[in-house]
Order: sequence, then C-alpha cells, then structure tokens
Amino acid sequence: MKLILAIVNNDDSMRVSAALTENGFGVTRLSTSGGFLMVGNTTLLIGVDDDKKQKAIDIIKKHCPTRKQVNASNASYGMGMSHMSIPEEVKVGGATIFVLEVSEMEKI
Repeated sequence: MKLILAIVNNDDSMRVSAALTENGFGVTRLSTSGGFLMVGNTTLLIGVDDDKKQKAIDIIKKHCPTRKQVNASNASYGMGMSHMSIPEEVKVGGATIFVLEVSEMEKI
C-alpha cells in the first residue's frame, strides 16, 4: 500500500478531489501554505493499493495544470523604490507529489 501526498494549488483542489473520489479513491484534504509565493494550497492524502498508484497520479496530473500568473514582487531595485512592487510572471498550478510506503493501514 502507498500513501500519496499531493500538494496542489487551491484553485485545483476541488476539481482534483472530486475526480479522485469519482474514481473510487478516498481523499483527505489539508489546508496548507507554500513558502515561495506565500499563498494557500491544499495537501491531499490519498491511500492507494500499489496497483492503483499510477492511476491516482494520472488523475492528479490531468486536473492540476500549470499556468502563468503575474504577481507583484517585493524586490527593491534601488533607493526610493522600496515601496513599489515590480510585477513578475511566475508559474503556478501543477502538483508536488510524494509517494510513501505504508506498512499498515487500519480503518476503525
């Protein structure tokens, strides 16, 4: 058995959770926040049998596309500009997926 930890963008979390549930996967959602963009994301916990691991990962990939977004940068470029934000394009979306081996799982 495997435990998939999938960190996804909040904008994708409902869509990917629904798709996983429709395909018979149990999903637990945790609200988390990232360190780079300091925005909210969702960490999904998905317990799967070894033979269904790739199907779950494929569903996550399908429903978590990457896209570009313009964010205000907090960078300061010289004296007198420290109060201004410089817009920069960043890639958002996608997913960070960890697959862990589970030695035992019990539902009570």
